[in-house]
Amino acid sequence: MASTEIQDFGAVCARTVIAGVEAVCDPLGALYLPETRLLVVSDLHLEKGAAFARRGMMLPPYDTLATLKVLEAVIRRHDPAIVISLGDNFHDRIGSAHLPEIFRAKIVELARGREWIWINGNHDPDGTVNLPGQSADELHYAGLAFRHEPSLIAPGGEIAGHLHPAATVIRREKAVRRPCFATDGRRLLMPAFGIMTGGLDLRHRAMTGLFDRPSLVAHMLGRDRIYSVRFANLRG
Repeated sequence: MASTEIQDFGAVCARTVIAGVEAVCDPLGALYLPETRLLVVSDLHLEKGAAFARRGMMLPPYDTLATLKVLEAVIRRHDPAIVISLGDNFHDRIGSAHLPEIFRAKIVELARGREWIWINGNHDPDGTVNLPGQSADELHYAGLAFRHEPSLIAPGGEIAGHLHPAATVIRREKAVRRPCFATDGRRLLMPAFGIMTGGLDLRHRAMTGLFDRPSLVAHMLGRDRIYSVRFANLRG
């Protein structure tokens, strides 16, 4: 599926189509569906530093603040009516219950006047606690299925997270690896939105069977724009 770069919202995004639904890949790592004013993010992994601290591994405790700042920026850019967060919203089952009040207030502010859906993930299967919106295992809306883990038996029209796709290209004789949106026009996998999350290469065996590779495009996140690269042109 070919994509077209567009100058939009103060940044260069990439327009694509999933099962007939137009979508805009934002370089901040969110997907926007203009027709329904729906914004999708995935794998926030909020409170990851706190989760590691509970296990005795001390990490800088700034990940939640940094991730929420990026989320605030992308919401301001698109002003969505609906926000869907595609699972692993928190890094563990108790993350939302132990969320510091300053961060809880920020999420309440971001959600004001919008519909907010938290999709349950493998890290946080029990939903959220004392946060606006509703939790669900998956959502079917506007002709698309929104779920955390991609389904090999789904007929198509799916937007999912979980695998944190990334891709590598050669630029000026150097390998450059970046998170990406990955789509073949039937399914789209979201990049991880959390600032402390890693990525899984599109050639990893976990991606097997998810895409029609001749149609697969990696919409790679650059500093201030999206770089759209066909799978055949990625580094092997």
